[in-house]
Amino acid sequence: EVQLVESGGGSVQPGGSLRLSCTASGFTFSNHAMNWFRQTLGKGPEWVSYISAGGGTRYSDSVRGRFTVSRDNVKNTLYLQMNSLKPEDTAVYSCAPNGISPPVRGQGTQVTVSS
Repeated sequence: EVQLVESGGGSVQPGGSLRLSCTASGFTFSNHAMNWFRQTLGKGPEWVSYISAGGGTRYSDSVRGRFTVSRDNVKNTLYLQMNSLKPEDTAVYSCAPNGISPPVRGQGTQVTVSS
């Protein structure tokens, strides 16, 4: 069974930083590209970031230059370092692998950016 468990969320002031983690099991993590998504109440999921199996990265325009995605294939863990956080970054952040059928995403971790 594929399992994805996100952690590291919390409340932070604008300009602050958080590091999210996503621990994966039930599939060969190192073989799959991974994505971060975020979602706010009443809206559909927004894609945030992607990392390939080989470590290539891509970011949405809204987070490029502030967020950094990385992975540890020994620990089966995906990370998202979030710096210079803004109130509009407030959302539930979740991770999802590419190439898994049916598609699966973790439950997510809440990030709140507020003064």
